[in-house]
Amino acid sequence: MKPIRSTNQEPEHPRSAAGSRRATGLLPGLAFVLGLIAACGSVGLNGSGLVDEAWYHDRQLDHLRFATTSLSPGSPLNVIAHMERDRVDPDFDAPVGVIQPDTWADAYAEMRALDDTRDFDALYLLNVLLGYRDHPMLAFGTVERLENELLDFKLWFTEPTPEGLIDNSYYWSENHQAIYWTIEYLLGQEYPARPLSTDRRSGAEHFATARDRLLRWLEHRSHFGFSEWHSNVYYQKDLTPLLTLIEYADDPEITTRAAMVLDVLLYDMAVHTHRGAFGSTHGRSYKKDKMTSRHDDTWNGVKLLFNTTNLPYESIGAPDAILLARARLYRMPEVVRQIAQYGGTFTERERMSLPIDLDGPYKPRPVAPYGFDFEDEANLDVWWGIGALTAWPVVPLTLRTMERYNLWETTNFAPFADLRIFASIPETAQQFAAGLSKFLTFGVLDQVNTVTHRTEDYMLSTAVDYNPGAFRSQIHTWQATFDPDALIFVNHPFRENPESLDWSDRSNEQGGYWTGEASVPRSAQSENVGIHIYAPQYARRNSSPFTFFRYQDYTHAFVPQDHFDEVLEEGGWVFARKDAGYLALWSWRPLRWQTWDPAVYATNGMTKPFDLIADGGADNVWIVECGSAADWGSFAAFRAAIAGAAIEVVALGERAENGVSPGFDVVYESPSQGRMVFGWERPFTVDGAEIALDNFPRIDGPFGRQEFDATALRLEHEGYGLKLDFAAWTREPYVL
Repeated sequence: MKPIRSTNQEPEHPRSAAGSRRATGLLPGLAFVLGLIAACGSVGLNGSGLVDEAWYHDRQLDHLRFATTSLSPGSPLNVIAHMERDRVDPDFDAPVGVIQPDTWADAYAEMRALDDTRDFDALYLLNVLLGYRDHPMLAFGTVERLENELLDFKLWFTEPTPEGLIDNSYYWSENHQAIYWTIEYLLGQEYPARPLSTDRRSGAEHFATARDRLLRWLEHRSHFGFSEWHSNVYYQKDLTPLLTLIEYADDPEITTRAAMVLDVLLYDMAVHTHRGAFGSTHGRSYKKDKMTSRHDDTWNGVKLLFNTTNLPYESIGAPDAILLARARLYRMPEVVRQIAQYGGTFTERERMSLPIDLDGPYKPRPVAPYGFDFEDEANLDVWWGIGALTAWPVVPLTLRTMERYNLWETTNFAPFADLRIFASIPETAQQFAAGLSKFLTFGVLDQVNTVTHRTEDYMLSTAVDYNPGAFRSQIHTWQATFDPDALIFVNHPFRENPESLDWSDRSNEQGGYWTGEASVPRSAQSENVGIHIYAPQYARRNSSPFTFFRYQDYTHAFVPQDHFDEVLEEGGWVFARKDAGYLALWSWRPLRWQTWDPAVYATNGMTKPFDLIADGGADNVWIVECGSAADWGSFAAFRAAIAGAAIEVVALGERAENGVSPGFDVVYESPSQGRMVFGWERPFTVDGAEIALDNFPRIDGPFGRQEFDATALRLEHEGYGLKLDFAAWTREPYVL
């Protein structure tokens, strides 16, 4: 056993005694095993179908070794990595007393100033407090300061804002809800008699409020999935509160449900991962995450859990990976790992989020799906949770909420302050919103159907027939992935490419040159082939107060030539090869390569052109077909077959002067799929058979099926299984 070297002479906290499940002073192996024993009894992790204990311990230690290659005292996550490695690795000693009371002063200042994303920092700091309050890295006074800052943390937007401040926090999206309520729940559990937050209610009262909210959030995820579907940013933010609940909540009902929802989230990542790249369509993503999977926020966690790439970890402070590396009560089901590592060919279809009528026409008191009344404030978490603040059925609730809590002044809503005039005339506002829905609903993440086809050599993934022609500020419609760097997608740019030498520049998160879709294509996919029809349904320029909504008059593709073995242009197609995987990309409008001056524009080290622009209009048709050596033999044979395929595109009328397009009909004679017919308003058929583009099951693939809004899911693969019963809330991993 390591000697106790504590510099924190405060009284020992009752929950961190050596005998508790959060002990920090036990022998590494014994602490690890005791954690797993506790898990079986209190977190519903019973069953023999979990990943091997020794294997997982090795994966955890592997990441901890990486994350402790240097010390970053300002990062609570990096400090957790050091404290956890100190606990489990007899050959490692963390430095004593280096974290002083003011080490995290910047994070505390942001928390007190009510800055957006302060909940992220608070959650990581809460993990320090609950898991390591007696660790010798924390100097005397550090825990007391940390404790006081968290006790004063404003926990929800309905609570009082301190005088002189504007609350710029964004509380309402799916991931923020889970994080805020996890913080509130665990602080209430830890300090039931202490006053919390700005309303100074007792911890016990906050605990009860947060528990109800969390149970509702967990239930909705189990039935409807994640509105931020397949997000390579926000799945990380969902994972961290779920894992924190599993590790620190004392209520088996909460911990079991959190473990089950985490299982589903990890399954979703596993089935949409290829060679370590979470390279699917995404409900929310940014340029910083989508241009290479190595830079996305889930990279480290995917590598730790699935181990499907030899490429290195990227960040010593990755929240998902560090909290997974220190997890003592949660182990992933083995079937999920087997699915991630499966090298065969399959197609996965999924449906997520709630349907909502965005385009109208307006009618009084519209009926909401699944009984979630549009005007009931109790359902604010549902509608704002999918970003439907400006959807016309939700507008009266939105206006009442913004008036009641004076949200107009915040950075999130100040750009729309001119719309405050509608607060007293909600029906007029609804009609107004319905008429401008194609751009005013830019943040809505309503019901989506996705198709992903994965093989040993590539993965093609699409959000099919999703809000065609509308602006969606952060969605990523489709992607072909060959490895973490060799990936291709198309988007309609909202803004010009900014002059910046920062490749991860996040100045255009609400729609940019590479982020989001200024107009979403009408897309269809059948296995290895996708057809994408761009036809904007709102004006290219708009008058005040909507001047923000404007877009570029072209579409473009990201084709990083540096990361492919071959890129060729033949017969109007652009062909690319990576190892044994092949891709063909075609545009109805003529293509040109755009070269960006690396002295003015960041290129992430790429020296060859990577931006393939289709000039002449934002309305266009793109076709993508993937193949492999296993299908075609040589790359030349693939190219010859594709280049000889007939394509017919018919414009359905003249494009209006303001940019609004009537769309196209398309016929493509795919060498692999046969005759494919699609259009702006036509169904999708392959060899005469109609292929559904909506009303998918919640999960439908070779590993399992769950009907939408159903209460049970069973996954099986390679001799392992997992049964989740969301009615009884039981979790059963097993061996076949």
